[in-house]
Amino acid sequence: MKRILSLVTFALVVSALYAKLPSRVKVTNPSKAAKVDQPVIIPLKEYGDIRSALVTFNGQEIPCQLDDLNQDEIFDELCFLADLKGKETKEYKIQLFTEGEPRKYTSRVFTEMLIRNDKVKEKNKHNNFLESITARGDCANSYNIQHHHGVDFESELNGIRIYFDKRQTLDLYGKFHKRLELEATQFYTQPEQKAEGYGDDVLWVGNTFGLGAFRGWNGKEPTMIDPVRSRTQRIISYGPLRTVVEVFDRGWQAETGKPALNMTLRYIQYAGHRDTDVEVYFNRPVAGYQFSTGIINVKGSVEFSDKQGLRACWGTDWPAGDTINWKRETVGLGICIPQRYIKSEEPANKDNYAFVVGTDTDRMKYKVIYCSDNEDFGYHSAKEWFDFLKEWKREEEKQIAISILE
Repeated sequence: MKRILSLVTFALVVSALYAKLPSRVKVTNPSKAAKVDQPVIIPLKEYGDIRSALVTFNGQEIPCQLDDLNQDEIFDELCFLADLKGKETKEYKIQLFTEGEPRKYTSRVFTEMLIRNDKVKEKNKHNNFLESITARGDCANSYNIQHHHGVDFESELNGIRIYFDKRQTLDLYGKFHKRLELEATQFYTQPEQKAEGYGDDVLWVGNTFGLGAFRGWNGKEPTMIDPVRSRTQRIISYGPLRTVVEVFDRGWQAETGKPALNMTLRYIQYAGHRDTDVEVYFNRPVAGYQFSTGIINVKGSVEFSDKQGLRACWGTDWPAGDTINWKRETVGLGICIPQRYIKSEEPANKDNYAFVVGTDTDRMKYKVIYCSDNEDFGYHSAKEWFDFLKEWKREEEKQIAISILE
C-alpha cells in the first residue's frame, strides 16, 4: 500500500511541475493591413518534454516546427505561421505530445554549412556537410575553411551567407524568382544555372558592415570581432518554417581594459520574409560597452533615414573584382534598430552608414532586410524601396497578439 501511495504522490508532484497542455491559440491582427506568414511562437518550457506537435485551423492541418534552441535535446519552442486579414482574429487548435517525432512538411527555408570535397570538381556540388565548426582565435585563415566562406541560409525571397572570420559580414545573394536556390547553387551559380534564371552574389562587402554585421566601436570607427579565443558557427534549426543559425565568439576582447565577452549572434530567417531577425546575447550585462552596426555605403548610393532607427540605401556596384564575367548589381539595403539601443547615428562615410549601439542588459535585437533589382517580385527604384521600408517598419510595430487558451 505504501508503494502504491508513493507512486501516486510522485505522479501528482510531476504533474504539478508542468502547466496544462494548451489546446487553443487565439491570434489577432491589430492592423488594418493584411499580414502574411506571421510567426506564432509558443514557449514550451512549462509543458515538459514535448516530442511532437499538431496544429490545425478549421480542421485543416497546417505546418509547424519544434526547435531546440539551447541544444539540450528538449524542444523549447513551437512555431507556426499565420495569415491574417486586417483586424482579423483566428483560433488555432494545438496538440502537444510527449512521444513521437516532429511531423514532416515541405521546407520553405534552407540552411547549409560545407567543407569542400577535393573529389568534387563542380563548384556547386560539394557534400561535406557540417552542423557546427569552431576555429581558434589564432587560426590563420578561417575564411577559407568553409565552402562559400561560412554558413548560408535563405527564404524564398532572399539568401545570405555569414563570413567565418573576424568580419562576420552578411553577404547577399540576389534572386530573379521567388524560390529556394542555395541547395542547388551553393552560392556559386554556374553558367548553365544562370541561363535557367538562378540568382547569384550581388554585393561586394570588403571590410564594411555589408548587411548589418555586428561589430565593436573604438570611439571613432567600427572594430572587428577580434581578438577572440575562438569563433564558432552552428546551425540550430533547418526549418521547415524558419532557420536558426548562430555565430558564437568566445573571449572577445571588445574594448581594451574591460573584461572579455562571450557573444552569441543568432540569425532567424522565416519563410515568406525578406527581413532577417538578429539577436545578440552576451554572457553578462554590457553597460558601458559600445558596439556598432549598420549597412554598407554601396557606391553612388542614395541614403534614407527616419532618424528613429530605420536606415537604408539604394545603389549599384560590381559584386566582385571580375568585371568580365559579372555585371553591375543594384540592391536596396535596410536596417531597423529599436531606439533604446541607439547611442548615435553616424554620418555616412565611404564605407558605411553606421550606428553606435549599446545596452545595459545582456542582449539586443534588430532586423536587416534587402532586395535585388533583378527580382520579378520586388522593388526597382530608391523611391519604391524606401516607401516599402517605411510601411514595413510601421507594420512591424503592430505585432500580432497571441493568447493561449486551455
